[in-house]
Amino acid sequence: MGFGGQVPNNLAMSCFRAGYQILGTSPKSIDRAEDRNKFSKLLDRLNIGQPLWQSLKNYRDALKFSRKIGYPVLIRPSYVLSGSAMNVVYTSSDLKKYLQSAADVSAEHPVVISKFMEGAKEIEVDGVGQEGKLLIYAISEHVENAGVHSGDATIVLPPQRLYLETVRQIKEATKKILKALNINGPFNIQFLAKDNKILVIELNLRASRSFPFVSKVTGFNFVQIATKVMLGEKLSGDLKTIDLDYIGVKAPQFSFNRIKG
Repeated sequence: MGFGGQVPNNLAMSCFRAGYQILGTSPKSIDRAEDRNKFSKLLDRLNIGQPLWQSLKNYRDALKFSRKIGYPVLIRPSYVLSGSAMNVVYTSSDLKKYLQSAADVSAEHPVVISKFMEGAKEIEVDGVGQEGKLLIYAISEHVENAGVHSGDATIVLPPQRLYLETVRQIKEATKKILKALNINGPFNIQFLAKDNKILVIELNLRASRSFPFVSKVTGFNFVQIATKVMLGEKLSGDLKTIDLDYIGVKAPQFSFNRIKG
């Protein structure tokens, strides 16, 4: 598991129950990361912040919750790739409209509504865990504020506008999550940061689309390292990725209709 995008993660538990040998992080841990209820409870237990959210199945409950936490809210289906059927909603009428489009994407799973943080910075950690310990990581800073991009951002490595305290909190939270899930292979964690306070958006127990970017910029082949870990090799060494003599920038092709106005 770990290198086929979202599909292997969705199949992990079924393959595990069918008796297949799964390399890398346990499918039970993948399920705890993918299931928003389970992952939210884990973050609460670890005392790691997250945006206010709720899993909802009908418009009436969604309307009630959205009014409670205050607009704008982020609406998204569970178990989909970031950006799919995701929308920022500013009014009750828009909520009804987008709720239907989100439900169509994944009818088996309820819709998740969370508080949309305006003016927050988005930060990603790509890395490899080895038996629950952080082996190598790269912290990338998004140029756009959280919620502006449609699933792919302009990112900078090493980060240029982050407080040292924010970086420290992110690394500490990452280590806690790795230990709790005994991560053994590639991972990607997305954070929000505002006023030196961090919140976890989501954890992907797989290689992300920024894995090639962080590999090129840091000079460490993250995929090769992750593969060796998943095959049982014990790796060690001074795998430093922050103190670089240059800056790497990854720029995507934007969906300009998503950022109109």
